[in-house]
Amino acid sequence: MKKKIVGILLPLAFLLGFLQASFSQYHFSEVTRQLEDHKKKLGGNICAMIWKDGKMLYQEQIGNMAADKVIPIASCSKWLSAALVMTFVDDGKLSLEDTIGKFLPIFTRYGKGNIKIKNCLSHTTGIESKPLNLFTMLDENNYPSLEAQVNDFAKNKNMSAQPGTEFRYSSIGLSIAGRVLEAISHKSFETLFQERIAQPLEMYNTSFGKGELVSPSGGAKSTANDYMHFLEMILGKGAYQGRQILSKKSVEAMQKPQTSLAMIKYAPKGAGGFNYACGEWIQQTDKNGNSTVLTSPGFFGTWPYVDNERNYAALFFIKKFFIDEDIKEIYLNIKKIIDAQMDVK
Repeated sequence: MKKKIVGILLPLAFLLGFLQASFSQYHFSEVTRQLEDHKKKLGGNICAMIWKDGKMLYQEQIGNMAADKVIPIASCSKWLSAALVMTFVDDGKLSLEDTIGKFLPIFTRYGKGNIKIKNCLSHTTGIESKPLNLFTMLDENNYPSLEAQVNDFAKNKNMSAQPGTEFRYSSIGLSIAGRVLEAISHKSFETLFQERIAQPLEMYNTSFGKGELVSPSGGAKSTANDYMHFLEMILGKGAYQGRQILSKKSVEAMQKPQTSLAMIKYAPKGAGGFNYACGEWIQQTDKNGNSTVLTSPGFFGTWPYVDNERNYAALFFIKKFFIDEDIKEIYLNIKKIIDAQMDVK
């Protein structure tokens, strides 16, 4: 009897040892140390997460930034809005090659109808814009609705370049794309976001607000938990918890480079040196120029990214006044630490 028990226990012990070794192959204590060392520069309150192979490998809370705390995420919103646009592409109601004049005739009347949806998602509309700062962000609140704001773009903003030829980071393109969705569906942007992105991804604490005026470029509020659900979907080529939220083709289209560095006339300091896709920056590429690491950092310091090459997603959720070059370098250095662990075989 004892021999039988030993015969059973030994394989179990071996299996448990193997599993333990598998789960302990990642060591992220250095990530925590870096976050602690740079805590003041990162605003003092941080929630960091790393997701891979269907599970959370790392989660750290510093200060009072809990994983379920709702905060404004600024330009991290752009990734969400671009994904919403792609749900209409999947439905066959829209194409990235469609011109906005097809849906918003006011742009045709003012000579801007040839701007394409992909130009709107990649900040290459050619419409004049000012560099983003707190004051330009506040100016967006001077409209009663998204429709009124976008109509003002059509009537009163000049073209500074031909569509698709120059990149200027702004809120203009995503607002136009958001209004196109409203015109197609006869629903508000927020209603569409809840129906097509937030609810399917169980992002129950994420929204763009309830008023008629929303900012698809920077108006969302979310939590670290919620935003990681979105990253899981992007990393999963559109799939989340066994359900296809976006098609694989749409995720790939979102990640296709839309700019060259020579096209970039204005970019925020925190993303200097990156090219742009649709609603997301291209943080890294492979030797063939294909996007491998995508990100959408926000003005208040939150930095999400997916690494398609190493098959993981990471998120640093903070609320600071703005991203500067120092914060960018902190995040990029932490990524190198994470990558070194992911590269261990």
